[in-house]
Amino acid sequence: MRTRTETDQLHVEGRIWMIGALLLFISVPFVISTVTGVWPSFRNFLPGFIATAVIFWPVTTIEVFTFTPMLGVGGSYLGFVTGNLTSLKVPAALNAQDALGVDKATEEGDVIATIAIAASSITTTLIIVIGAILIIPLTPFLESEVLKPAFDNIIPALFGALGIVYVAKRVSIAVVPIAFMILFFLIVPGSRDLVGIMVPVGVVIALVTARTLYRKGKI
Repeated sequence: MRTRTETDQLHVEGRIWMIGALLLFISVPFVISTVTGVWPSFRNFLPGFIATAVIFWPVTTIEVFTFTPMLGVGGSYLGFVTGNLTSLKVPAALNAQDALGVDKATEEGDVIATIAIAASSITTTLIIVIGAILIIPLTPFLESEVLKPAFDNIIPALFGALGIVYVAKRVSIAVVPIAFMILFFLIVPGSRDLVGIMVPVGVVIALVTARTLYRKGKI
């Protein structure tokens, strides 16, 4: 079992790496502006920053509370530093935990999630390197009309394959949040941009449904 001291050390190291990653992200535009001598004016920077922050800050905050119980301490820090949680890191961690029969929110689940996210990050980096080398010769092929439908549906296909495993385990719990989401995205115009916010909404609906069915003795 991991001791309290070891857990505290994980938090210290995780915060250090997250601050370091943040400084690296900021350093890129800073260095470019320093070298070129071209700096964005505050008048142009502020509207763009606000428009981006209004979307990403709430979604990112929600992701922290939604994904952290699944990934554990180490997995959460590594996942948020490397990014791309929704479409890559979380599915990789959940699949690894499920394949090994490890419960989430446990020390074993934390370790498996961390290993899965690390392996996913390494694989992603290697693929990006290969893609950067081959992007020019492969561009006509990747932009062809034949492959366009496949690229447009990568994330739905990914979560569909991942979700059916959990839906099959508890169909009675999954029916209500799935029905709500289908109706919401069909009825509300432009709701495609609200996916990041609606994920935790679906989680809350699933929790309420599970609690209700449990109190009635149906699960």
